[in-house]
Amino acid sequence: MTAPLDTSAPASKPRPAPPIALLAELTHRCPLACPYCSNPLILTNAAEELTTFEWTDVFQQAADLGVLHLHLSGGEPAVRRDLVALAQNASERGLYTNLITSGIGLTERRVRELADAGLDHVQLSIQGVRPADADRYAGYEGGYDRKMTVAGWLADAGLPLTVNAVCHKQNMGDIGAMLELAIRLGARRIEIATVQFHGWAEKNRQSLMPTRAQVIETNAIVAAARARLKGTLVIDYVPADHHSRFPKACMGGWGSSGLNVTPSGRLLPCHAAETIPHLTFENVRDTPLAAIWYDSAAFNAYRGDDWMQEPCRSCSRKPIDHGGCRCQAMALAGDAAATDPVCVYSPLHATLADAAETDGNAKPGAFVYRGRPAVERTTAAARMVAQEKL
Repeated sequence: MTAPLDTSAPASKPRPAPPIALLAELTHRCPLACPYCSNPLILTNAAEELTTFEWTDVFQQAADLGVLHLHLSGGEPAVRRDLVALAQNASERGLYTNLITSGIGLTERRVRELADAGLDHVQLSIQGVRPADADRYAGYEGGYDRKMTVAGWLADAGLPLTVNAVCHKQNMGDIGAMLELAIRLGARRIEIATVQFHGWAEKNRQSLMPTRAQVIETNAIVAAARARLKGTLVIDYVPADHHSRFPKACMGGWGSSGLNVTPSGRLLPCHAAETIPHLTFENVRDTPLAAIWYDSAAFNAYRGDDWMQEPCRSCSRKPIDHGGCRCQAMALAGDAAATDPVCVYSPLHATLADAAETDGNAKPGAFVYRGRPAVERTTAAARMVAQEKL
């Protein structure tokens, strides 16, 4: 479908290494309505999504480019009727496949089919340790019970499991219980990811922003659990950066190790990159993956360090955190090349920290949910599951 092109990097930039991982956002459709959803506020319609053939061509190009890990994500990827076929196609190309799912839309038969198709791993989101709380956080009635059932099917199919536990002000006190739940479910890994305040999470700041005391306590719980559960459960932890002194090394540096394909085929260096308005992102329908990765202006915009301003340019930490998150700098400083305001050396750090303190100590209000009313989401998901049983 696509012809190989010259993939030499522009003369002013060192040639990057091949990407390790590709996140395939198969769809933005999702039965849940999490108030911290990281997908764009304006979602891609089903009619705009890449077809089965287009996705399989992307997978072949990714394998040729050197990608090792393929993450099948959404939205909810189980909405796609071709999910099993896509997983099998990717597996046949030698890609390690990881399904990132809410579990809603999976059936016992479909889980077996995914295992038979060569799926390597599943990452299951669990919003809380108590059914009522978990369902409220997800905006989906009956979701917790369904997830527990799906976890059992995954274990029966022999699929390795990671629990994805997004934490925030209202559930941070349950981190210990979530760790125990992950062990009971037979998970090999848990990702405890503090809400990142983009998109819908920004609309729910006061209901989601943890307090500084919660963050300090959670840091201690995670450190102790890592020592106690070594050899039993791997714990990945994304701390609350608005209460931090230094930013995270977002994506390991811009355009350095991974890429995202949106449901409509735009290729991004990170999930939120389209929030930077002056960048133009090419589409895999028009341009080969390799040409975009090596040559596109958007992927080269923040590679290296020649784009950096002070204090980043002369900072000894720049090889560690690469100046922080470019999307967060855009959102909070109005300049994607600015120092991430999470950094203590940013002139905006004190303002950010004060705002986080205020939001963290505020009384939680009603969530602003993404998408349709809960009753409509529940009905739609029930129809999807019923259809899969036919």
